[in-house]
Amino acid sequence: MKSIQVTGPGETAVVEVDRPVAGPRDVLVRIRACGVCGSDGLYISVGGIPPRQGATPLGHEPAGEVVEVGADVRGVSVGDHVVLNPMAAGDGIIGSGGAQGGLSEFVLVRDAKAGVHLLAVPKHIPFEVAALNEPMAVAGHAVNRTNPSPGDRVVVFGAGPVGLGAAIAYELRGAHVVVVDIVPNRLDKALKVGAHAVINSAEEDVTQRLLEIHGEAPRSFVRGTRPDTDIYLDAAGAPAALETALANAKHGATLGIVAVHKRPVPVDFGSLLTTELTVVLSMGYPTEIFEVTQDLVDHWERYEILISDRIPFADARRALELGSTPGAAEKVVVTFDA
Repeated sequence: MKSIQVTGPGETAVVEVDRPVAGPRDVLVRIRACGVCGSDGLYISVGGIPPRQGATPLGHEPAGEVVEVGADVRGVSVGDHVVLNPMAAGDGIIGSGGAQGGLSEFVLVRDAKAGVHLLAVPKHIPFEVAALNEPMAVAGHAVNRTNPSPGDRVVVFGAGPVGLGAAIAYELRGAHVVVVDIVPNRLDKALKVGAHAVINSAEEDVTQRLLEIHGEAPRSFVRGTRPDTDIYLDAAGAPAALETALANAKHGATLGIVAVHKRPVPVDFGSLLTTELTVVLSMGYPTEIFEVTQDLVDHWERYEILISDRIPFADARRALELGSTPGAAEKVVVTFDA
């Protein structure tokens, strides 16, 4: 079978490898769609992930169809459409340093347990949408870390896939959601997926707009006028997003950080002391990989809006280049022939 792998710093190739065979406790999945993540570009740029430096299979956002089921496996049938848990694979994280990658024609799920390693989804859900399950789990964990309540006023910085996924999750939990970005097309998508308002921070004063949208926070020992915003989520990774959130945080607000910051960001804790701000960071999806799946199924048309480009597996290397180039695309998904 064919597999897309990192072969050296800045280099990828289509590699011919043996097609796996399912043992009695295994499930073989034919991959039908796999999303491209910004981290794929990082893996390529550094030449792979140890211990597979220079030979890293790519793709950690897969969805597919079960084609072989071992005799000892329960709860899985040939023909099931499934999403996978990349972090549960026994041979390393799928597409992130493990022995297998989702940008391959087949993935073998060893010692497969339904609900742990893979989960079936209804067959009317497009495979490209099912492939959003992994990044939506990242978004779901970020939302969980900020512990929203119905009626909370939320600002999401960054309208990429994780930011938009978080916006959907917050809205489904009854929050009022504002999305901040500088790209008009992304802000249009934010409104389409359920954000109540958007702010183009390249053209508008974010503080003033938040005061207009969320109102003014009750007076406290925090100095100055602050928007009555309960939760800020940084899904942008830009210093300006953190600076804006910190400058506007009211007493008792929460700041969540799911974005990857490539450079240190200075923080004046002295000026923040009176806010009693709660800061939480979010990484991966300890429990959320299949918790988000039902939302994805129930609202798949909304999630489908996140996809900007569908590129066939034959052009997967172009998809990787597009998906790892900042601003070139919103969400790239590689599709495989049946």
